[in-house]
This record gives sequence, C-alpha cells and structure tokens, in this order.
Amino acid sequence: MASWATLSPSIVEYFEGEDFYRCGYCKNESGSRSNGMWAHSMTVQDYQDLIDRGWRRSGKYVYKPVMNQTCCPQYTIRCRPLHFQPSKSHKKVLKKMLKFLAKGEISKGNCEDEPMDSAVDDAVVGDFALINKLDIRCDLKTLSDDLKESFESEDMKGKDSKKEESTELIQSQDVEEKLGSGEPSHLVKVHTAPKPGKGADLSKPPCRKAKEIRKERKRLKLMQQNPAGEPEGFQAQSQPPSLFPPKAKSNQPKSLEDLILESLPEDASHKLEVRLVRSSPPSSQFKATFQDSYQVYKRYQMVIHKDPPDKPTVSQFTRFLCSSPLEAENRHNGPDCGYGSFHQQYWLDGKIIAVGVIDILPYCVSSVYLYYDPDYSFLSLGVYSALREIAFTRQLHEKASQLSYYYMGFYIHSCPKMKYKPTVKTLESKEQCKGADSLAPTHCDNNSQTPVPHLS
Repeated sequence: MASWATLSPSIVEYFEGEDFYRCGYCKNESGSRSNGMWAHSMTVQDYQDLIDRGWRRSGKYVYKPVMNQTCCPQYTIRCRPLHFQPSKSHKKVLKKMLKFLAKGEISKGNCEDEPMDSAVDDAVVGDFALINKLDIRCDLKTLSDDLKESFESEDMKGKDSKKEESTELIQSQDVEEKLGSGEPSHLVKVHTAPKPGKGADLSKPPCRKAKEIRKERKRLKLMQQNPAGEPEGFQAQSQPPSLFPPKAKSNQPKSLEDLILESLPEDASHKLEVRLVRSSPPSSQFKATFQDSYQVYKRYQMVIHKDPPDKPTVSQFTRFLCSSPLEAENRHNGPDCGYGSFHQQYWLDGKIIAVGVIDILPYCVSSVYLYYDPDYSFLSLGVYSALREIAFTRQLHEKASQLSYYYMGFYIHSCPKMKYKPTVKTLESKEQCKGADSLAPTHCDNNSQTPVPHLS
C-alpha cells in the first residue's frame, strides 16, 4: 500500500470529443452526452477534486456529463453526516432491522429498494413515499381519536331524536309535495343522508384540519399536566422568573449510532455483521468471498433489474464494481483502513445478504453502488445501508477530521426516481442542515455548464 510520500502520479487516457450513448434514465438512444477518460491509475486526492467538479467513475471509466447538451443533466449531491439526524422513517427502518435480528419478526409491508447509480438513489424514494403514507395514516388516526367523543355523543342523542328525525322527514316529504303542487311552504331543516357524490352528510360533525386537532391535543395535554386547569404557558406568565436556569432534559433523542448499535438479547434470532474489505487491490478477505458476493449481485440484477441470466457475468461484475483506478493510500492523519475502494459486506448468520461499494477519499465517503439478496427486500436494505454508511463516515471523521461528507451520487431532476433529493435539500434549509447538501453552482465551466463548487 502506497504511503503519502511515495505516491505515483495519476495516469489517464483522455478521449477526445464527446461520447454519445443510450441514456439509462430517459432511454433516449443517443441523448446522453459526456466527456470521458480511462483512468489506468489515480490518486484519491485527484479523484476527490474530480467528483467535486461533477465527474464520476464507473469501474475505471471516469466521465462528466455535458450539462448543456445531455438529455438528463446530472448534479453531484452530498450529505453532511455530522449534522444528520434520522427521521421517523429512518428510525422505523432501523427498528425493523432490530426486531428482525432480535425476534425474527418480519414486517408485513414489503419495501423493495432498487438503487440506480448509488446506494440511496431508488432506495430512499420508496422510503420517502412511505413517509407520506405514514403521515396520512397518522393524521387519520389522530382525527378519528379526536372525533370519537363527538361521534359517541351523536349516538346518544340519536335515540332521543328519532321521533324528531321522523317528523322532519315527514315534513320534508310534505314540502316536496307542496313544491310540486305550487303551494307556498316554509323552509324546514332536514338532516337526511345525502346520496353518493351529492355533498356532505349534515348529520355528522364537520371535519377539522389535522393541524387544529394537533393544537387541541397539545392544549389538553398541557391542561392535564397542570391540575389547576391552566395551560403551562399561561401559568408561567403569572409566576415570577426563576433565579435558576431550567434543568436540561434527560430524555434526549437517540443518536444514529445508538439506534444502529442497540444491544440485542443473548438469545437473538439472527446475527448481523458488517465487514469492510478492500476491493482494489483485492485483499485476501475480498478474494475469499468473491464468489459469494458475485452470486448475490447476479441474483440482484436478475430479480430487481430483470437482467437475463447471461448478462451479469463475472467479467461484467469485476469491471463494473471491483476494478478501480484509485491507488490505496495510508496517511498518518487518515483513517486506519486507509483510502481507496472498498466493499462493505453485510453478513447475516454467516452469509452475505448485501454489499455496498464505496470509495473512501480525503474529504468524503462516496457511495458507488449497492446490491442485495432480493429475499431480504423486506428489510429495506437500501435505506439501511445508506444510514450505516452515514454512521461509518462519522466514525472515520473521528480519526480523519477533514473527512466529513457522504456523497450520494448524481441528482437528476428529470428522473422521477430521484425527486426525493431536492426535498431533502429543502428540509435542510428549513431545519438548519439536518441532512443532505447539494454542491452549490458557484461558477460554471464554459464548455459544459457543470456546477463547480468553491474548494477550500
């Protein structure tokens, strides 16, 4: 393994002109255009500088989309792990894994992940859709809980008002007869169930917005905490200010590491182990597990991507996910595993069920690809592996302070499978950098119009 002082220069073979080829996103036969080069060898620092300027590697081929000509412009997007806080949906995925490991429980919902160009491209899309679905269910449950009393009171009143309703119904029939005959009549309030599509049922209480219901529930909760009947907010105004600052809350939310590494019982049903093995140059552990890893990849491509059995060959797997131009490097202030290309293997009960392909660079962990055993799709392995890689980046940061980003591949605005990425960016701006961060287009290359960030 090369040290920082004995590094050889990067050797690349640049291809003149622009490559035209079929787009894997919009399926345009010749719409995808990029500049490319074959990297025979490359230092991790050179590749770090390239991906910060819009380049990306596939095996040893390094390419950069021509942004003002390609059919689907591709933007580098990254996450700030040090500021990342798992959402409710992320916690649900982690808890689902823990329940499976502890008790062998399998959730009913089958969330199949299908990453495209990185570990989270398609995986988190399914997860983001799950968030929306869960939010709707939550609001409906809250609504039903709050209106339960009103429905029960209506039922109690219903017995006493049967005579009144029958009288109103008779009066309404008389009104219709009078209207038909042209005789004058008085308006009568009628509570009759409407026909489908004919409006709201006036016999039921009006619907309320979920936001109003949540406020009401919060107000009732505050009143329950204060026996005097006053909400805490109003009570605090009448009291003189305290001479001592309030005590910090002890029930702080669990960190990502706490959620991932939560202890399991001694009689746990399953055992999960994550191993990091260097793929280029291949380590002895990588060579020993090559066939097992390849079989998982082959099955993934056939089941998830519908590839024919003869397409995911050993040579294609090696060229795509094992060969890398990055030179293995070790620095005195770097991570113990060094820099370069790795496979992060997920072992369940002694067999590989998923592999995350990553590059460890001076300033980031770059996610290249994820493949997994389709039999374990119910574990949402795409989302789970992305969360593990974020936690892994934070772990590396403890030894290498400059390594503080997690690169998630490209964001393609025209690709529906990546619509979650700008949403993550919006959440970050509203919630003060809790998650992802796209590279800001501070200035552009005149030829390709690719956003190029300021480098510090």
